[in-house]
Amino acid sequence: MSIGFMIHPRPPRPERSLVARFRGVVCAHLSDNMSRLTGSDTAIRPWHKRGQLLGIALTVRVAPGDNLMVHKAIELCLPGDVIVVDAGGVTSQAIIGEIMSSMAAARGAVGMVIDGAIRDAGALAASTFPVYARAATHRGPFKNGPGEINIPVAIGGMIVYPNDILLGDEDGLVAVRPHEAVELLAAARAWCAKEDKALKTIRAGKPVDRAWVDAALRSKGCGGLD
Repeated sequence: MSIGFMIHPRPPRPERSLVARFRGVVCAHLSDNMSRLTGSDTAIRPWHKRGQLLGIALTVRVAPGDNLMVHKAIELCLPGDVIVVDAGGVTSQAIIGEIMSSMAAARGAVGMVIDGAIRDAGALAASTFPVYARAATHRGPFKNGPGEINIPVAIGGMIVYPNDILLGDEDGLVAVRPHEAVELLAAARAWCAKEDKALKTIRAGKPVDRAWVDAALRSKGCGGLD
């Protein structure tokens, strides 16, 4: 995919009160209500100490190994933003490290996601500032461009649009379109309640209805069930 050299206008951001409603929602419950086909792949993983990633996507696409436009994105970020960088999945050079993540946090960013590499992995591992990336390397970045800000990007196979609500936990990342947020939030909370009820039943040693397993197998023609 070709990469331009442009800072595009940013669409209106979703209300932070809407984003805050996702606090504590786990990615699995969202994914289960998004056809189980969304979210980043397993190569994009958390490098920070702990804590949920939750914020509004400020998207960046850069040339492999180059972080010039990421520096500009840090200057443009607003409180509550997650700086989301499509670096093409190339891990030969680090896109950010401890200094850039610290600058982003000082600007009010609530996390960074890099489809590429980071460095200073030890320092990031000791921090609660959320950082997700594909790999770590000591090799630093170029600063030549090109790059673009406020465009759709691909992160581990997941498309992230500018101002998507982005969540991350130990299982990975999920992007939610703001116009779908209320419906998905309700579905995820209902899913959580259903799973909590099942777990309480299991932990209490009570029987759980598993008739659906054989029913599903029979519907698919499995033999040897009787």
